[in-house]
This record gives sequence, C-alpha cells and structure tokens, in this order.
Amino acid sequence: MKIAVVGATGLVGREMLTVLAERGFDKEEIIAAASPKSVGKKIEFADRQLTVVSVEEAIAAIPEYAIFSAGASASHQYAPLFAEKGTVVIDNSSAWRKDVDKPLVVPEINIDAVKPTDRIIANPNCSTIQMVLALSALEREYGIRRIVVSTYQSITGTGIKAVRQLEAEERGDKPAEMAYPYEIHRNLFPHGGDWLDTGYTTEEQKLVDETRKIFADPNIMVSATVARVPVVGGHSESVNVELKKDYDMDEVRRLIATTPGVVLYDDPSRNLYPMPITAHHRDEVFVGRLRCDPSQPRTLNLWVVADNIRKGAATNAIQIMQALIERI
Repeated sequence: MKIAVVGATGLVGREMLTVLAERGFDKEEIIAAASPKSVGKKIEFADRQLTVVSVEEAIAAIPEYAIFSAGASASHQYAPLFAEKGTVVIDNSSAWRKDVDKPLVVPEINIDAVKPTDRIIANPNCSTIQMVLALSALEREYGIRRIVVSTYQSITGTGIKAVRQLEAEERGDKPAEMAYPYEIHRNLFPHGGDWLDTGYTTEEQKLVDETRKIFADPNIMVSATVARVPVVGGHSESVNVELKKDYDMDEVRRLIATTPGVVLYDDPSRNLYPMPITAHHRDEVFVGRLRCDPSQPRTLNLWVVADNIRKGAATNAIQIMQALIERI
C-alpha cells in the first residue's frame, strides 16, 4: 500500500510518520511530500530514510491514502487532485471542515459518517477532538444542551515557529521570528486564531461549528474562550456542560471511563488530575476534576487534557485511515 504524507517536514507531519510506524505501517510504501524548499531532504521513518518529494510527484504515484498537514491553502489546491486519482485524502487543516459534503470525523464517534464514495475527509481541530470525545458518551446517553469551554492551548498548536520563540525566550535570547504578538514565556494571552467581527476568534468558532457537525446536532449551544499558554505537551480544557436529562454521577463516571480512547484520571484525595505532562506523547484523552455544577440543574464540570499533536492531529487522522482499511 502507498501512503502519502503531505507536509511531512512539519511538526504534525513528522508526528504522522512516527504514528504510522508505531501502528504497523512501517513496511508500507510511504511517500513524504512537502513544499519545493524541502524537496530532496532526507527524513527519518522507522528504520529507514525517506527522500522528500514534491506534492505533484506524490499525486502521480497514486497512493491509496494521502494524509495532509500542510495548511488550508495547500489542501484546497492539492486535495482535489489526489481525489481525482481515487486517493482518499484525510486532511488536518481547516480547509474542508465546514463543507457540508465532507465528513468531519473523530473515528470513535462518527466513522459511519464516511461514505464509500467520499474521497476527502476532514480531521477536526485539536481542541474540538478532545472535547467531543470526552463528552461523546454523555451526548449519547443524556443529550447535550449547552457547553461553555475555556481552552489552555499549547504553543505546539501554532507550529514550530512558536516552539522556537518560546525556547529563545527561555534562554533570554531575542527570537529570530515572533509567532505571537507578545512574549509567551512566563505569560499567557486570551488569543488563539484570527479575530472575527463577533469579537471571537477562529479557534473559538471552530469549537462551536465542529462540535455541532460531529454530534449532528445544530442546536447545541457552545460558548468558547481560547487562551495560549507556554506549554509544549498538550491542550487543557475547562468544560461546563449542561445535559438535556438528569444524570447520575456514578453513571457519568462509568460512561466516561468506558469511552474508547478516554481515560478517567480523577482522584482528588491523591491530587490526581490530568495535566499536559500526563498526556504528552500519549494518544488518549484524559478527564478529571469531574463534579456537579451546583449553580444550575443537569450540569457538570470537567477538565480535559490531550496531546494536541497526537490525538489532536496525527493520531486521529491515522485512526481514520485504519478504520477505513478495516472496512475493506
């Protein structure tokens, strides 16, 4: 089988190669594609080196699957060209997430949304993936009326430029290039994504639109605030969720603990709760600080943490591919 990774030299692209090797695809023909400035570079994969090729060369190879992490503009340009060849594209950018004709998939929740004829599949935003997976069993059992979420997002969500900025600031050096309008070392700011006319940001609006699409419920109310924090390991979220039905807390704990891909990591007596260092380099979504909200009926608070480069991006995309392979 041929599998193309488009954007293979980037932060998420390299993690995609790591996850492919971990999940048994190390013997397949892997095509590492990237922008012209990276063509010809060598990149490590399993026990061998791959030579980076152009995206045009990757299209000509007609792979069975192409996993994209090259940004929305590249996805708009190249994903349809792969699809025309019969390749199934799994795209990690925002290019296709709002397209009504393209499934938006977290495989543990809605892999059935992918039809046999679909050739472009959207991978949700990292902060959306971990939240909806943590809430998925509650949504099925009780229904969700409203979500209020505040995210504390790792700089890795912005990419390697942000990592280099933080590392330079930690050393006391002036960054060669600023990923953010402010210093991030020993700081945080309530700004992720681009500003919208509403006063919200694109990162916040993604949590609204993508949650509704994945749960197939346009009536779920979502209010989001995104903060960027000087953390490398993963994203954290404070989630307040109002359910449609009364709940039993023991049953809520059981539902979350038995959700595939979710770990209930919650014991206040031992100061046990998820942190980015808990989730770093892990594929699971961790849930803790689970408690009733006494201020209104049918409402819970929970704290959700996941590695945004793994489950929030690379792993989720490859899990989609694995689920589709299993169908064959």
